[in-house]
Amino acid sequence: MRKPLVAALFALAIAGAGAAPAVAAPVSAKPATASAASASAIAVKADTKAAAPTLQAVNLAGTVALSNCSGSVVRFPNSLDTDPALVLSNGHCLSTGFPEPGEVLVNQASSRTFGLLNSAGTRVATLRASKLAYGTMTDTDISIYQLTSTYATIKNSYGISALTVQDTHPTAGTAITVASGYWKTLYNCNIDGFVYRLKEGDWTWKDSVRYTSACQTIGGTSGSPVIDQSTGKVVAVNNTGNEDGARCTENNPCEVDASGNVTVRQGINYAQETYLIPACFTTGNQLNLSASACTLPKP
Repeated sequence: MRKPLVAALFALAIAGAGAAPAVAAPVSAKPATASAASASAIAVKADTKAAAPTLQAVNLAGTVALSNCSGSVVRFPNSLDTDPALVLSNGHCLSTGFPEPGEVLVNQASSRTFGLLNSAGTRVATLRASKLAYGTMTDTDISIYQLTSTYATIKNSYGISALTVQDTHPTAGTAITVASGYWKTLYNCNIDGFVYRLKEGDWTWKDSVRYTSACQTIGGTSGSPVIDQSTGKVVAVNNTGNEDGARCTENNPCEVDASGNVTVRQGINYAQETYLIPACFTTGNQLNLSASACTLPKP
């Protein structure tokens, strides 16, 4: 798991990196103009090749800082502005500690607070939970808090909209940004592929996202939204990486294929898909694990 603050600072001190990492550069915008010759060449190519998706410079608006991790204010395709807002993070970021394998926490009272960031990474508000709607480290690694504020209240008070969770499976090769509210940092790379089973210590996660090597996430980035740069939607939640090259131990997850073959990729980082989550929330952003399309683990 991507370690929380204390471990992250310790690792940085050992590396001589100081108290905080360098801020990753945001996605560069495409040039606004081109020469006539270039424009002509582009026009010719357009006739024979489908246009690439337009990429956006993702920012930190809607991300949050937890006491030990990162997260984001999220909504689903069918959420209403009047619904209580939700915060998405990792199951291993719960203030009560790591859930055991097979443990699923549902609708537990919580007053946890979150620092809401704007596009520049400035903290503009403190949001408060009314409950932990869902939390687990079984098959996936997620926590979802319901807030005391609605989406409309947050938008009207702070000018910040929630990030939308995509309800379809992400695609390999997609340009993504891992947006850490804890570190106020953006990591840009691509989805390298998907892992049948990702095993770390006692926990196993299904169909995980593997990043290309450019996303060198660190402790404190746990729970960061993984944002598709072409749509601005959340496709996964950042959660771990293999730090030392060890095999299937804590902080050193290993990949296991359908035949049981194990692969270790030191320095590579991972996330858990989020497209399954919307089907488990119904009217008023209320959790309904009995919904016909809901496949999240149940208590």
